[in-house]
Amino acid sequence: MESRLAQARRKGYAERAMIRLDRREFIKRVGISAAALPFLTGLPSLGLASPVRPRQRLVVMFSPNGTIPSAFWPEEEGADFTLKEIMTPLEPFKDRMLVLKGLSNKVRGDGDSHMRGMSCLLTGIELFPGNIQGGSDTPAGWASGISIDQEIKNYFQTREETRTRFGSLEFGVGVTDRADPWTRMSYAGPNKPVAPVSDPYQMYGKIYGQLKDKENLQSVLDDVRGDLKKARQLISAEDRRLLDEHEALVRQMEKELREGGKQNLRVNPPVFEEGVADQNDNVPRLSRMQVDLLVNSFVNDMARVATLQYTKSVGSARMNWLGISDGHHSLSHEPDKDEASVKKLVKINQWFCGELRYLVEKLSTTPEPGGEGTLLDNTLVVWTNELGKGNSHTLDNIPFVLVGGGFGFKMGRSLKLDKVPHNRLHLAVAHAVGHRLETFGKPALCEHGPLNLA
Repeated sequence: MESRLAQARRKGYAERAMIRLDRREFIKRVGISAAALPFLTGLPSLGLASPVRPRQRLVVMFSPNGTIPSAFWPEEEGADFTLKEIMTPLEPFKDRMLVLKGLSNKVRGDGDSHMRGMSCLLTGIELFPGNIQGGSDTPAGWASGISIDQEIKNYFQTREETRTRFGSLEFGVGVTDRADPWTRMSYAGPNKPVAPVSDPYQMYGKIYGQLKDKENLQSVLDDVRGDLKKARQLISAEDRRLLDEHEALVRQMEKELREGGKQNLRVNPPVFEEGVADQNDNVPRLSRMQVDLLVNSFVNDMARVATLQYTKSVGSARMNWLGISDGHHSLSHEPDKDEASVKKLVKINQWFCGELRYLVEKLSTTPEPGGEGTLLDNTLVVWTNELGKGNSHTLDNIPFVLVGGGFGFKMGRSLKLDKVPHNRLHLAVAHAVGHRLETFGKPALCEHGPLNLA
């Protein structure tokens, strides 16, 4: 007869083996239907419950108009690589970096390269037909799918352990009021662009607005809800569907207001000087204000996903603070033989990298609330662009530089890929947070599954 010790050992081995089993493999071996799995995953004896994950955060930082490849991409592959001039500000974080050369935006269809470069950057899917005319023969509209930042935000918001007040926050720096496919990279769904907030005072008010403001807004929401209820009796089924979306938005706003009143701040919000206007020459100050707000929102667990968008595709900011009076976009169109323009573009892109370093430094010097290490240990920052090179408008070799930790990627490397669809990177990021999507964006561009970065 088997001893109790042997039984215990056998049971322990079986449980450990079960934990190692993929859920699909479990279904195959035991012969149960997939429909039954949700009822079983919470049973400890089966070991199928998902392990508690450390806190994970995602930041996508965007700068426009392509890069200067010769001053950007490391020559070497692997761990022993040297940062080129544009990326030298990140030297202290070289062992926390993953440089990915060879990712391509292979989404085609309507719109010019700037439009598809921007609005397909995080969505990985075609633009709708539309009437916005760019530099191509075919006008276009908004993207036809959700962006990866919003996809991950939604995934986090469906889980109690990762739900936050806002889910995601969209920061802008020098983004114009104009709304078109050149200015939007985040999408809540098909035809639903998400506007970045470019005024730090406005973002401050959104995150830390006074109670009186919340009370005033609450009364407005109540009035809107009543109007929608009345209108429902008078309209078609299709219009009622649209109203359902409005009501869902109202409910989400009400929830944010209620939770905002309850939340205790771990760290007080930053103190800003007054009167920094949202205009070109203030971009360096506005940038630091927005980064300070972003990091503070993470410390206080207001959101776990953020975007940080500098200007826009075809952005024509004039970097007067660098001694460069030319518009960024016009400079990016100059030929490679124009050494003076190339030098200015290197300086501009190095400045963007310096702002990334400021963000990364701030994350790396901020302790993880209630845990070990720093915010950077559990935050992945992705720096990207809508073009690989400005004057050619290529969508190959799109800059993707990852910095930070918490996603299980092997950092401290430079990788050279061969025109891999950038959809596979988005899949890898989703899988890293436990969101096991099979495709993201255009399914045909997801062949071979998520990019292996472990």
